[in-house]
Amino acid sequence: MTRSPRAPRLTEAEQRLWNAFPTGETLELGPVKTGGRRTAAENAPTDGHTWGPERSIRAKVIAWLLLGARDAGTGSVPAVRLRGARITGQLAITGGTIPHELILSGCHLDEPIRLTGSTTRTVRLTDCCFPGLSGGGMRVAGHLSLSGSNITGTVRLSRAQFESGLWLGGTKVVADDDDEWALYANAAVVDSGTYMRNADFTGGVGLVGARLNGGFILEGATLRNPGKEALTADNMVVEDAMRCTAGFLASGCIQLRGARINGTFSLGGIVRSPDTRYALHMSHMEIRELHLTPAEPIEGVVTLAHSTVGTLLDNPDTWPDKLRLNGLVYDRLRGSGVPKRIDWVTRDPEGFRPQPYEQLAAWYLSDGNDALARRTQLAKLRARRQTQGLGGRLWGRLLDVAVGYGYRPWLAGMWFTLLLALGTVVFALNPPRALKPAESPDFNSFAYTFDLLLPLPAFGQRELFDPGGWTQWLAYGLIVSGWILATALIAGATRILRPS
Repeated sequence: MTRSPRAPRLTEAEQRLWNAFPTGETLELGPVKTGGRRTAAENAPTDGHTWGPERSIRAKVIAWLLLGARDAGTGSVPAVRLRGARITGQLAITGGTIPHELILSGCHLDEPIRLTGSTTRTVRLTDCCFPGLSGGGMRVAGHLSLSGSNITGTVRLSRAQFESGLWLGGTKVVADDDDEWALYANAAVVDSGTYMRNADFTGGVGLVGARLNGGFILEGATLRNPGKEALTADNMVVEDAMRCTAGFLASGCIQLRGARINGTFSLGGIVRSPDTRYALHMSHMEIRELHLTPAEPIEGVVTLAHSTVGTLLDNPDTWPDKLRLNGLVYDRLRGSGVPKRIDWVTRDPEGFRPQPYEQLAAWYLSDGNDALARRTQLAKLRARRQTQGLGGRLWGRLLDVAVGYGYRPWLAGMWFTLLLALGTVVFALNPPRALKPAESPDFNSFAYTFDLLLPLPAFGQRELFDPGGWTQWLAYGLIVSGWILATALIAGATRILRPS
């Protein structure tokens, strides 16, 4: 292999990198911490700013190599592979085409990286320390990995495209002081997995309109943006699974309005955001399977309004106190507490909404729980009564007591039996006088009371006998009660009072 002439004005460390580039050999300028990452950025250097010339490489030298300033070696794949180095100056390649891989491990970069609008192969900045990355609109024919790195500035990847994944496992990102975003990747497209296991973000994570074709993994991740959006991913599309489990923690709102997840969305960590409008905003979503099983009840308001879910799995022990379900449509409910679902639909902080009751009743029917479906409809009418005027509330209370709004018709039989027994005893002890003694049949207190309770007399006793004194008021009360029971039964059977 013929070595290119020594480039002018290169330090010894830079010359070694220059010579290693044609074969893609890894140049190690200092020790690099390795091993499992128990915490985010655990292996990233903390003293890189103190490293001297023997471990320093100018950023422009790396840019020269990536852009073809050095001839490639015959029969080899050139690349910049560097470990334990300090990169001085700014690594900036904007709008350029980078035909070679950039692999930095355990490195310290003095200034933010700029790859805006570039087209590049795989870029790996693992266990590094640097003050931010601008990669908006970049095209990566491979993957971008920032795993294990400590990034003290915003990572901007809006409209970027990644063929083989976006990896931020164990990455720590702290937003710029004047920026609310730790990761801003709106409209990004990832054609393989998006991995953020055990990542730690201070500032918001923005993925509005992003398309993540290989799943979205947030297991063990921590998102901190209290009082604001910890994760904003409206209209995001995720193919395969989205997992916020295994110690996931969000301090701030998770907003997924209009997102579509063509797989399983598992939320099993902790979400706390009592000082935002919603702690979990999942309205107008489409989810094939939703596992909403947080480690503790979500602190704040949760909305699933107007979303469509195939299968919903949750746990009554972690239902939020404030839950909006208006417009939610689901095919199947899973988890314990099937009879408790009626309480589940009563938690809307804005008050009564009929649709959650109707949807639950329909699911109970499809699941063969006819009795629970009736209980749900009864609960709906009782809740609706609280929104009506005085007259409506009184009439509704009467219907409820008399026949359970038609869902408990046996109540009418019970009231009828009690009134019949009362009248039979009273009129047996205080029989009414006959209007026509010569023509009247023998008085029968049971038949007489039965006639009073029926809107249409059956035994002809009511027209032939006239009660006196206080029993006359009892007779009037029995007649009125009979009409009320009959009206309530008809109203319940035909659902005359059912809200439209």
